[in-house]
Amino acid sequence: MSEPSQQERIIVADDHPVFRDGLCRIAQRVFPQAEILEAGDMDEVLSLARDGKAPHLFMLDLLFPGQSPHAISALRQEFQRSSIVIVSMVDNRELIDEVMASGADGFIGKATPPEEIAESLLAVCAGEFVMALGPSGVPDFAENRHLLEQLTPRQQDVLRLVVRGLSNKEIARELDISPFTVRIHVSSLLRTLDVSTRAAAAGIGAKAGLV
Repeated sequence: MSEPSQQERIIVADDHPVFRDGLCRIAQRVFPQAEILEAGDMDEVLSLARDGKAPHLFMLDLLFPGQSPHAISALRQEFQRSSIVIVSMVDNRELIDEVMASGADGFIGKATPPEEIAESLLAVCAGEFVMALGPSGVPDFAENRHLLEQLTPRQQDVLRLVVRGLSNKEIARELDISPFTVRIHVSSLLRTLDVSTRAAAAGIGAKAGLV
Protein backbone atom coordinates (compact mmCIF):
# COMPACT_ATOMS: atom_id res chain seq x y z
CA MET A 1 0.00 0.00 0.00
CA SER A 2 2.73 2.40 -0.96
CA GLU A 3 1.95 5.84 -2.35
CA PRO A 4 2.70 4.95 -6.00
CA SER A 5 0.10 2.15 -5.93
CA GLN A 6 -2.57 4.74 -5.08
CA GLN A 7 -1.55 7.13 -7.86
CA GLU A 8 -4.17 7.65 -10.55
CA ARG A 9 -3.14 6.44 -13.99
CA ILE A 10 -4.11 8.17 -17.24
CA ILE A 11 -3.45 6.65 -20.65
CA VAL A 12 -3.09 9.02 -23.61
CA ALA A 13 -3.15 7.24 -26.97
CA ASP A 14 -2.54 8.78 -30.39
CA ASP A 15 -0.28 7.67 -33.24
CA HIS A 16 0.89 11.25 -33.85
CA PRO A 17 3.65 11.93 -31.26
CA VAL A 18 3.39 15.73 -31.39
CA PHE A 19 -0.35 15.78 -30.75
CA ARG A 20 -0.03 13.03 -28.15
CA ASP A 21 2.59 15.09 -26.32
CA GLY A 22 0.22 18.06 -26.30
CA LEU A 23 -2.56 15.96 -24.80
CA CYS A 24 -0.16 14.62 -22.17
CA ARG A 25 0.72 18.16 -21.12
CA ILE A 26 -2.95 19.06 -20.79
CA ALA A 27 -3.67 15.90 -18.78
CA GLN A 28 -0.70 16.54 -16.49
CA ARG A 29 -1.87 20.10 -15.86
CA VAL A 30 -5.42 18.98 -15.08
CA PHE A 31 -4.33 16.00 -12.97
CA PRO A 32 -0.93 16.99 -11.54
CA GLN A 33 -0.71 13.98 -9.21
CA ALA A 34 -1.52 11.41 -11.91
CA GLU A 35 0.86 9.12 -13.75
CA ILE A 36 0.54 9.89 -17.47
CA LEU A 37 1.19 6.91 -19.77
CA GLU A 38 1.56 7.15 -23.56
CA ALA A 39 0.51 4.67 -26.24
CA GLY A 40 0.66 4.65 -30.04
CA ASP A 41 -1.82 1.87 -30.76
CA MET A 42 -4.55 -0.18 -29.11
CA ASP A 43 -2.23 -3.05 -28.20
CA GLU A 44 -0.09 -0.63 -26.19
CA VAL A 45 -3.20 0.80 -24.55
CA LEU A 46 -4.31 -2.64 -23.36
CA SER A 47 -0.82 -3.62 -22.24
CA LEU A 48 -0.48 -0.48 -20.12
CA ALA A 49 -4.04 -0.67 -18.79
CA ARG A 50 -3.67 -4.27 -17.63
CA ASP A 51 -0.29 -3.70 -15.99
CA GLY A 52 -1.30 -2.40 -12.59
CA LYS A 53 -4.17 -0.37 -11.20
CA ALA A 54 -7.05 0.22 -13.63
CA PRO A 55 -6.65 3.62 -15.34
CA HIS A 56 -8.64 6.55 -14.03
CA LEU A 57 -8.99 7.90 -17.56
CA PHE A 58 -8.38 6.84 -21.16
CA MET A 59 -7.80 9.58 -23.78
CA LEU A 60 -7.94 7.89 -27.18
CA ASP A 61 -7.84 8.93 -30.82
CA LEU A 62 -10.53 7.19 -32.87
CA LEU A 63 -8.39 6.75 -35.97
CA PHE A 64 -5.25 5.03 -34.77
CA PRO A 65 -4.13 1.39 -35.21
CA GLY A 66 -6.48 -1.09 -33.56
CA GLN A 67 -9.11 1.48 -32.66
CA SER A 68 -12.82 1.22 -33.55
CA PRO A 69 -16.23 1.55 -31.87
CA HIS A 70 -16.04 -2.21 -31.22
CA ALA A 71 -12.69 -1.75 -29.46
CA ILE A 72 -14.22 0.98 -27.30
CA SER A 73 -17.08 -1.33 -26.36
CA ALA A 74 -14.60 -4.04 -25.33
CA LEU A 75 -12.56 -1.49 -23.37
CA ARG A 76 -15.69 -0.31 -21.55
CA GLN A 77 -16.62 -3.87 -20.60
CA GLU A 78 -13.14 -4.59 -19.22
CA PHE A 79 -12.62 -1.25 -17.44
CA GLN A 80 -16.10 -0.37 -16.26
CA ARG A 81 -15.02 2.24 -13.72
CA SER A 82 -12.57 4.08 -15.97
CA SER A 83 -13.55 7.22 -17.87
CA ILE A 84 -13.13 6.99 -21.65
CA VAL A 85 -12.70 10.14 -23.74
CA ILE A 86 -12.24 10.12 -27.50
CA VAL A 87 -10.13 12.95 -28.94
CA SER A 88 -10.39 12.89 -32.73
CA MET A 89 -10.68 14.81 -36.00
CA VAL A 90 -13.69 12.68 -36.98
CA ASP A 91 -16.72 14.81 -37.91
CA ASN A 92 -19.09 12.04 -38.98
CA ARG A 93 -22.24 12.32 -36.90
CA GLU A 94 -23.23 8.68 -37.27
CA LEU A 95 -19.77 7.48 -36.28
CA ILE A 96 -19.63 9.82 -33.29
CA ASP A 97 -23.03 8.58 -32.12
CA GLU A 98 -21.84 4.98 -32.52
CA VAL A 99 -18.73 5.76 -30.48
CA MET A 100 -20.76 7.29 -27.67
CA ALA A 101 -23.20 4.38 -27.68
CA SER A 102 -20.23 2.01 -27.42
CA GLY A 103 -19.42 3.34 -23.98
CA ALA A 104 -17.32 6.49 -24.35
CA ASP A 105 -17.99 9.20 -21.76
CA GLY A 106 -16.89 12.09 -23.95
CA PHE A 107 -15.91 13.12 -27.46
CA ILE A 108 -13.50 16.04 -27.99
CA GLY A 109 -12.61 17.40 -31.41
CA LYS A 110 -8.91 17.96 -32.04
CA ALA A 111 -9.68 21.57 -33.00
CA THR A 112 -10.94 22.23 -29.48
CA PRO A 113 -8.84 24.84 -27.60
CA PRO A 114 -6.61 23.42 -24.82
CA GLU A 115 -8.56 25.18 -22.07
CA GLU A 116 -11.82 23.66 -23.27
CA ILE A 117 -10.18 20.22 -23.48
CA ALA A 118 -9.06 20.65 -19.87
CA GLU A 119 -12.55 21.68 -18.77
CA SER A 120 -14.05 18.73 -20.64
CA LEU A 121 -11.71 16.25 -18.94
CA LEU A 122 -12.68 17.60 -15.52
CA ALA A 123 -16.36 17.39 -16.45
CA VAL A 124 -16.07 13.76 -17.57
CA CYS A 125 -14.24 12.76 -14.40
CA ALA A 126 -17.00 14.47 -12.40
CA GLY A 127 -19.58 12.24 -14.08
CA GLU A 128 -20.60 14.52 -16.95
CA PHE A 129 -21.27 13.35 -20.50
CA VAL A 130 -19.22 15.65 -22.76
CA MET A 131 -19.36 16.57 -26.44
CA ALA A 132 -16.82 19.27 -27.38
CA LEU A 133 -16.30 19.50 -31.12
CA GLY A 134 -14.41 22.77 -31.34
CA PRO A 135 -14.71 26.51 -30.74
CA SER A 136 -18.27 27.32 -29.86
CA GLY A 137 -20.32 29.91 -28.07
CA VAL A 138 -23.22 29.44 -25.69
CA PRO A 139 -26.50 30.43 -27.42
CA ASP A 140 -28.19 33.45 -25.91
CA PHE A 141 -31.69 33.39 -24.47
CA ALA A 142 -33.41 34.41 -27.71
CA GLU A 143 -31.90 31.43 -29.54
CA ASN A 144 -32.83 28.77 -27.01
CA ARG A 145 -36.36 28.03 -28.19
CA HIS A 146 -35.28 28.09 -31.84
CA LEU A 147 -32.60 25.52 -31.04
CA LEU A 148 -35.10 23.26 -29.30
CA GLU A 149 -37.25 23.30 -32.42
CA GLN A 150 -34.37 21.64 -34.26
CA LEU A 151 -34.50 18.64 -31.91
CA THR A 152 -36.60 15.59 -32.74
CA PRO A 153 -39.57 14.89 -30.45
CA ARG A 154 -37.64 12.03 -28.81
CA GLN A 155 -34.58 14.25 -28.28
CA GLN A 156 -36.85 16.82 -26.63
CA ASP A 157 -38.22 14.07 -24.37
CA VAL A 158 -34.67 13.14 -23.38
CA LEU A 159 -33.65 16.76 -22.82
CA ARG A 160 -36.73 17.37 -20.67
CA LEU A 161 -35.59 14.55 -18.38
CA VAL A 162 -32.00 15.84 -18.43
CA VAL A 163 -33.38 19.19 -17.23
CA ARG A 164 -35.02 17.30 -14.36
CA GLY A 165 -31.63 15.88 -13.42
CA LEU A 166 -32.20 12.24 -14.39
CA SER A 167 -29.25 10.00 -15.24
CA ASN A 168 -29.02 8.03 -18.50
CA LYS A 169 -30.24 4.87 -16.75
CA GLU A 170 -33.18 6.73 -15.21
CA ILE A 171 -34.07 8.28 -18.57
CA ALA A 172 -33.92 4.84 -20.18
CA ARG A 173 -36.39 3.47 -17.62
CA GLU A 174 -38.67 6.51 -17.95
CA LEU A 175 -38.84 6.28 -21.76
CA ASP A 176 -38.61 2.47 -21.94
CA ILE A 177 -35.52 2.53 -24.15
CA SER A 178 -31.98 1.22 -23.68
CA PRO A 179 -29.22 3.27 -21.99
CA PHE A 180 -27.23 3.04 -25.24
CA THR A 181 -30.13 4.65 -27.12
CA VAL A 182 -30.19 7.41 -24.51
CA ARG A 183 -26.45 7.97 -25.11
CA ILE A 184 -27.12 8.39 -28.83
CA HIS A 185 -29.92 10.90 -28.21
CA VAL A 186 -27.81 12.87 -25.71
CA SER A 187 -24.81 13.06 -28.04
CA SER A 188 -27.07 14.18 -30.91
CA LEU A 189 -28.79 16.89 -28.91
CA LEU A 190 -25.47 18.21 -27.60
CA ARG A 191 -24.33 18.60 -31.21
CA THR A 192 -27.56 20.31 -32.24
CA LEU A 193 -27.48 22.69 -29.27
CA ASP A 194 -23.74 23.30 -29.86
CA VAL A 195 -22.78 22.72 -26.23
CA SER A 196 -20.19 20.48 -24.58
CA THR A 197 -21.98 19.07 -21.55
CA ARG A 198 -25.42 17.87 -20.53
CA ALA A 199 -25.41 20.54 -17.80
CA ALA A 200 -25.16 23.23 -20.49
CA ALA A 201 -27.91 21.51 -22.49
CA ALA A 202 -30.09 21.39 -19.38
CA GLY A 203 -29.55 25.12 -18.93
CA ILE A 204 -30.77 25.82 -22.46
CA GLY A 205 -33.76 23.54 -21.97
CA ALA A 206 -34.70 25.16 -18.67
CA LYS A 207 -34.41 28.70 -20.06
CA ALA A 208 -36.63 27.71 -22.98
CA GLY A 209 -39.26 26.37 -20.59
CA LEU A 210 -38.68 22.69 -21.30
CA VAL A 211 -39.74 21.15 -17.97
